[in-house]
Amino acid sequence: MLDLEKIDTFVALGDSFTEGMNDPDPAGAPDAFRGWADRLAEHLAQVRPGLRYANLAVRGKLLRQIAEDQVPAALELAPDLVTLCAGGNDMIRPGADPDALAVLFDDAVRRLRGGGAEVVLFTGFDTRSLRSGHRIRGKAATYNMHLRAIADRRGCHVVDLWSSTAFYDPRAWSEDRLHLSAEGHRRMALRVAEALGVPAAQSWREPWPPLEAPADWLTLRREDIHWARTYLLPWIGRRARGRSSGDGRAPKRPTALPL
Repeated sequence: MLDLEKIDTFVALGDSFTEGMNDPDPAGAPDAFRGWADRLAEHLAQVRPGLRYANLAVRGKLLRQIAEDQVPAALELAPDLVTLCAGGNDMIRPGADPDALAVLFDDAVRRLRGGGAEVVLFTGFDTRSLRSGHRIRGKAATYNMHLRAIADRRGCHVVDLWSSTAFYDPRAWSEDRLHLSAEGHRRMALRVAEALGVPAAQSWREPWPPLEAPADWLTLRREDIHWARTYLLPWIGRRARGRSSGDGRAPKRPTALPL
């Protein structure tokens, strides 16, 4: 468990998962997101008034970019607590090598731990439960094993998402099938809080309301076509042009400030 008395500065690192897509920020711009890390900071601030919080995560970033850009920036903020979730964008690309990614990830964690921060790592979700995730399941499992080994070696906290069955429900995911929904982010913040021993009034394990009758085959195919046109084809187009959704985008909260 985390020693909450020693946590004054929290910095979140990563990609769209940690930036908070697709959890709209009611107080922000149309393209601004809240997300589980912001929600976790709010839980932490309840027990650590004056908590300083920065979120350096940017959508679309690969592990090497996170390690080269975000980790040094985080160290300059002298955090007591860092969450690091990275590698997901690498894993969905053809030819992803979980063994090589683990080497990069381990070095990033080494630097963060060398700066004195408590570090929280995340295993990936079990992609078998996701309609478009079966093809990377084996590589994701291999990467997860590396992450657990790194956590053991470096003395990190681990949030195990592979076994977190509440996120198997389709309502935990947004229409793009890649990012959590607002409810998914709410539950994710509670999941991380539980792993760290941060008090919270609710539980991420709360049963979901009963699902309506499952969609028929034709409706599912129409949804697949809509998803491919709206999300998959633009993603392929960006990859073909060597571009990312995060190009030119700055972190939403680059400075560690009180909430």
